[in-house]
Amino acid sequence: MSSTDPRAVPDKCPGALSMHQAADGSLARVRLPGGMVTPAQMLVLAGAATDLGNGSMELTSRGNVQFRAVSDGDELARRLSDAGLLPSPTHERVRNILASPLTGRVGGIADVRDSIGRLDAALCARPALAELPGRTLFALDDGRGDVLTARPDFAAAAVSPEHHLPGDPADEEAHYALVLAGRDTGVRIGEGDVVDVLLASAQAFVDLRTSEWRLSELDDGPERVLAALGSTPTDANRLEVGTSSTPPVGWLPQDDGRVALGGALALGTLDGRLAEFLAAIDRPLVLTPWRSVVVCDLDEGMADTVVRVLAPLGLIFDENSPWIDASACTGSPGCEKSNADVRADLTDAIDAGTVVRGHRQHWSGCDRRCGAPKGDVLNVIAGPTGYRVS
Repeated sequence: MSSTDPRAVPDKCPGALSMHQAADGSLARVRLPGGMVTPAQMLVLAGAATDLGNGSMELTSRGNVQFRAVSDGDELARRLSDAGLLPSPTHERVRNILASPLTGRVGGIADVRDSIGRLDAALCARPALAELPGRTLFALDDGRGDVLTARPDFAAAAVSPEHHLPGDPADEEAHYALVLAGRDTGVRIGEGDVVDVLLASAQAFVDLRTSEWRLSELDDGPERVLAALGSTPTDANRLEVGTSSTPPVGWLPQDDGRVALGGALALGTLDGRLAEFLAAIDRPLVLTPWRSVVVCDLDEGMADTVVRVLAPLGLIFDENSPWIDASACTGSPGCEKSNADVRADLTDAIDAGTVVRGHRQHWSGCDRRCGAPKGDVLNVIAGPTGYRVS
């Protein structure tokens, strides 16, 4: 790639190997496709936060985790690799895969859990897709529309029969809508084709882009990607993509009779000690795009014990907590560009009762609005002379 090619502009999106130098030290971001974490992996993450970072990890709006003030990047990479959390050094920043957190356990039209691993493995196996920008976002939606609100670049969403197209085969295979740049294209694909179609779409974007970081930034991007696929969009039976979704919080009865527990976290911060307790439960864990945690596959007795033990440690099971709808960027002193300590100010506002459940808002230290969720959200932005609402 020539030095005059716009794509030669460095991609500064942080990863586990290419860390960002923040005001409070090195920041590493670890991709967790579908937000899925085994107990053993959570224990490794907890240890890394305690031994190599500031003692906690930040959950992101893509179901990933961040470590701040990392003291030894090589040791962090070694631990992640040994835990299976770094399967491809060349692709580690592009493994951004959202998935419906409750898929296969609570509701939904289809179970997309198997597709998460297949998409991740196939993505890492294609060298050319390492050229994707670190901001690229894939998504697998099980039909409830929850992760589509993040406006993913390349997504497949399970559809009910009324959203099938005329002529679709009446077989038992799940049908999916191809969603590009957050919009239903009208193209329908079978479950067995989901991974290939999403990766072919991503490859088309790699071939078409110049300086664009997201498909939505490319002029007529979805239409040009569809043309590269040899597909024709249609307006028939298109899905309406919502602007907001509700995080799973509290007691969640699973379809198999067991229980999942959804726990929110103040400021999306998971303390290393709390992470160790989560690992000790020895059940599958899912980190959600709402910076929360779902503990899966519990019997009722164990679920009751988990609530009693983890609530005092900071996991929020109260669906009326204002923290469920509130988030913030790092702010001061962690970010040198921030105009305020937005996390402390948001905490004060919640303690004072001025932030309430049901009004989603994000507090930012500057106009970049880092970490702001997509969709219907109130942005509270700090400037040199105070806050303003956008």
